[in-house]
Amino acid sequence: MKLSVLDQAPVTKGNHPPDAVTKAEELALLTDQLGYDRMWMAEHHGTHAFASSAPEITAAHLAAKTEQIRIGTGGVMMMHYSPLKLAEVFKTLSALAPGRIDFGVGRAPGGDNFSVYALSEGRQPMVHNMYEKFSQALTMTNDEKPADDLYSRTPAMPVSVELPQAWLLGSSGNSAQRAARMGVGYSFAQFFNGEMTPDILASYRNNFEPSVFMEKPYINVSYMVTAAETADEAEFEAGPQDIARLKLMRGEISPVITPEEAAEYPLTEMDRMRIEENRKLHLVGSAKSVAEQLRYEQDYYGYDEAMICSIPHSQETRLNVYRLLARELID
Repeated sequence: MKLSVLDQAPVTKGNHPPDAVTKAEELALLTDQLGYDRMWMAEHHGTHAFASSAPEITAAHLAAKTEQIRIGTGGVMMMHYSPLKLAEVFKTLSALAPGRIDFGVGRAPGGDNFSVYALSEGRQPMVHNMYEKFSQALTMTNDEKPADDLYSRTPAMPVSVELPQAWLLGSSGNSAQRAARMGVGYSFAQFFNGEMTPDILASYRNNFEPSVFMEKPYINVSYMVTAAETADEAEFEAGPQDIARLKLMRGEISPVITPEEAAEYPLTEMDRMRIEENRKLHLVGSAKSVAEQLRYEQDYYGYDEAMICSIPHSQETRLNVYRLLARELID
């Protein structure tokens, strides 16, 4: 089974934001050695919980440090950037690491209203032209002129580079057919809301039109995972993420607490019910049981690759999740 990595550069309690970025490098080096297929950096703004605010910068660093693993963004939030800038960034990355760059984009803001307006310098952000923007960026990435006069007279440099793979992210199915018609990969964030269905992925495959960016349909699915040698150990390490999700439902985003703090966290009966319900967004168990679940879901939904996001409190525990899953799933 193909496995990949989604990293948000989490800032866990008691650790410093700069460390979160350097720990991304440590994760990239390990998963490169383990045979993971790709590693993507997410884009987040306006929060102290995640340090991945400039994924294209981190991607450049990771590509320089690794040898085999594909490196990219999962994704760059398009509303904050012009199509020209998107094309220029990923053509530059591809020039530096040809054959190993993924141009992954999302339509979400990646932050709250304060950060959205700050990124747009106080102007009303354009949120209704995301597919058009991506199409224009792809056109310029392929050294073609967009029909729009605004972009048709300015080349996206450097030209004549090996094309990156292009990906469109989604979490509800709305973008599946759009990704298919554009001829790009489709990445479904199952850990956002757990609403993936076989029909969503089938609609992408059935409507796919080959392009210079992807010859045939390809789907990866992102999961939040806490795995360990035993189920009991996994439950203990999953506690902080359970509390983080519970806080998110209340509108709170804060650094992940320790598993010891999570075990003592005061919970109401309603909180316990919500945590149980949220487990559909968080795979927890022994590495063997998680691997069995991933194999089952790949067969049921028909995707090509599982992308693992894991955020226990300690870096060593996080690295071990990827070691254990590689042992169980990577041929």
